[in-house]
Amino acid sequence: MAESISVSGITKEEKYLSLLPQIKALVEGERDTIANIANIVAALKFAMGHFWVGVYFVKNNPDNNKQELVLGPFQGPVACTRIGFGKGVCGKAWEIKSTIVVDDVELFPGHIACSSLSKSEIVVPVLNRNGDVMLVLDVDSEKTGNFNETDKLYLEEIAAIIQKCL
Repeated sequence: MAESISVSGITKEEKYLSLLPQIKALVEGERDTIANIANIVAALKFAMGHFWVGVYFVKNNPDNNKQELVLGPFQGPVACTRIGFGKGVCGKAWEIKSTIVVDDVELFPGHIACSSLSKSEIVVPVLNRNGDVMLVLDVDSEKTGNFNETDKLYLEEIAAIIQKCL
């Protein structure tokens, strides 16, 4: 069992390259999905210094028999609990089944402001073998323009690790 996460490197890419093997080691041999995802989001927040990191699971709402995103393990301030299909950045990434990078959340149509401190965001959907979204990985920053292609590349790799945990 890992006791701590140690990330070296000056560039964003170097930090991700240092973090990835540690995330893989965290989940190796553990079968509990929630435990694995909780450790992954904690490692990601700690190592990269993001404002908020968490997941939203696609679940059925028994009240209306519709699917929605429901808050799962996260690190950061309290968050929105439920997000509808196509709503906000998370719901849109679910709808289009593709990663979305938002430089300025204030300019994103229909953005859901769970925290006024969040300024930029990246959301990566995690799909099952049938191509259905099972959850989305949501990462927020308190700085505008904080996410780029490097984040997209490595967060998609982390999403692939999460997919193996499902």
